Amino acid sequence: MAELAALGAALCWAIGGLIAADASRTLGGIAFTRIRMLFVVGMLGVWLVWQGASPLHDESLPLLIASGLIGIFIGDTALFVTLARLGPRRASILFSANAPFTVVLAWWLLGERLTPAAIVGCVLVTAGVVIAILYGKRRDQRHVWESVRGSLWVGVLIGLLAALGQSTGSLLAKPALAAGTDPVTVATVRNVAALAGLYASRLFLPHHTRAKTPLTLALTGRLIASGLFGMALGMTLLLYAFQNGSVGLSAALSSTTPVLLIPMIWWLSRERPALGAWIGAVLAVAGCALIVVH
Repeated sequence: MAELAALGAALCWAIGGLIAADASRTLGGIAFTRIRMLFVVGMLGVWLVWQGASPLHDESLPLLIASGLIGIFIGDTALFVTLARLGPRRASILFSANAPFTVVLAWWLLGERLTPAAIVGCVLVTAGVVIAILYGKRRDQRHVWESVRGSLWVGVLIGLLAALGQSTGSLLAKPALAAGTDPVTVATVRNVAALAGLYASRLFLPHHTRAKTPLTLALTGRLIASGLFGMALGMTLLLYAFQNGSVGLSAALSSTTPVLLIPMIWWLSRERPALGAWIGAVLAVAGCALIVVH
């Protein structure tokens, strides 16, 4: 069940990323994340009122707050800034770097064994990311999802920051999950901490964090749907996988989003993806498979 939950998270992120692609460019990545987080916290709050929250040990709370600030406030914000700059395909392939990041961090911080297969897997994921970024678009592709806003390499760095933040935040949440706290309670605490960070940044950096356009009914619908798939369902499924399975295995399976995303983009944009996009995604999946062996 943990493996299916991780794959379900990947599918939810693919759907949520496509829903969010245009909205994040319209509102701006930071504003999109902040408003979306309000809906996410509301959804999780309704679930906890309905189902009830599990007990939370006092020693777990600081780690969960740190997990929310690093994994969601920094990681999710960086992800949606990348989505607004580079589009869903590039953002998802960059975010797949969270698998090797998680493996390395689990080896460094948790003492998990770093096998040769895991090392090769990390190299393959890295190669897949590079190929998908450099050779993932044909010149005749005109869809807005393949356009780049601003510097490509600044977007790449922000995308890698998103992956690092997500992997770090997930590892910080592991002790609470191991202590028996249910994934929805963990997700709620993390999201509330992230929401506090987002509104603090709104106070201190108003010019850089404001929305680029007024919120409309259509944008609101996209925000709710993106939050439902990407965070309320996707992240909860991932936390469930972390609680009931291996951190490295769950991270690897949840990193299959780029592979799921390519045919979905093809279907919606009516533009055949470039060969480099396929090769990069396949290499990333092959790397994840080796990480699964680890």
